[in-house]
Amino acid sequence: MRLSPFTRLDDFRCELRDWLDDHDLSPGGPDAGLDAQVAQLGRVRRALWDAGWMRYGWPPAVGGLGGPSALRAVLGEEVAARDLAEPGIWSMVEVLVPTLVDHAPPALAAEMVPRLLGGREQWCQGFSEPGSGSDLASLSTRAVPDQDGDGWVVSGQKVWTSLAQYAARCVLLARTGGPGHAGISAFFVDMDSPGITVRPLRTMHGVDEFAEVFLDDVRVPASRLLGAPGDGWRLAMDLLPHERSTCFWHRIAHLYGRLDRLLADGCEADPDALGAVWLDLHTLRCRSAATQARLAGGGRLGPETSVDKILLAGAEQRLFDTARDLLPGAVELSPHGRWRTDYLYSRAATVYGGTAEIQRNIVARRLLDLGKE
Repeated sequence: MRLSPFTRLDDFRCELRDWLDDHDLSPGGPDAGLDAQVAQLGRVRRALWDAGWMRYGWPPAVGGLGGPSALRAVLGEEVAARDLAEPGIWSMVEVLVPTLVDHAPPALAAEMVPRLLGGREQWCQGFSEPGSGSDLASLSTRAVPDQDGDGWVVSGQKVWTSLAQYAARCVLLARTGGPGHAGISAFFVDMDSPGITVRPLRTMHGVDEFAEVFLDDVRVPASRLLGAPGDGWRLAMDLLPHERSTCFWHRIAHLYGRLDRLLADGCEADPDALGAVWLDLHTLRCRSAATQARLAGGGRLGPETSVDKILLAGAEQRLFDTARDLLPGAVELSPHGRWRTDYLYSRAATVYGGTAEIQRNIVARRLLDLGKE
């Protein structure tokens, strides 16, 4: 296997852009529904995997070509900037693949990761539950040893599970012990297992991106336990910061693209409003660049990524608030327009991935040491 020859990100970016210029991966039709987005996501990943681009920045043990993790950030940025795939669903690999690499048995990671990176499968993340959203430690989905002692039986319910209706696998948290962090374990579950029911949820922006997942006596082989019993909370704390690192870098590129579209739609008449949007995005990008540098340097991500989350939510909502103000009727009078969809989705920016209130509490308590009150 020829490992990554790239030592400079600029060289990687230039060669990638040349390749993308020569290979048209743009969506093939006007359908922007979720089915089309997921199909396009698989198409783009397959093409990039076959050409090798999707393999850079990942370890050879899971089919990667090595090189720094920043290569993945550049790839996602270019994909987002060209609108080749919706950034939220594209970035799921940046959350779930590091989890498999770090916590799954090596043979399982080697078998499964190429399926996701290569576009043959979609995966989902089964963390949140009704009543256990931001308070993840209170989850009640339970896994008990099966009667034969060679696996687990899982029962419970998950909610806000992105792309569950398309997913072949799920990284799932369940309680195997008593209350609190130490009683939580993590599993890698096949979504076609008997006893799993998926019910998509319609959001106010009209896309069934999330779903409820019901688990009724679902058998999970012992080999699908990630880590040891009781390691689930540690896995979750390793996973969640990845939602706010490379994933955010991709979304920032997407938001800059929307700002360019806003300018192209003739909104230059209010430079103060547009300047405020640009400043928010620039501040967010600088912060995210520091997070990327820490990740590329081998550093572990922790509570400081809550700052990234707060800045992203503010920048995203300001951008689409400004679009609503400067494009009269584009949000209110265009029920199927792109600006309306983006505006409605942005309302969730202060909720998804941890509410703004929770993120500010984390900053206050764990970064500023201001206590619990």
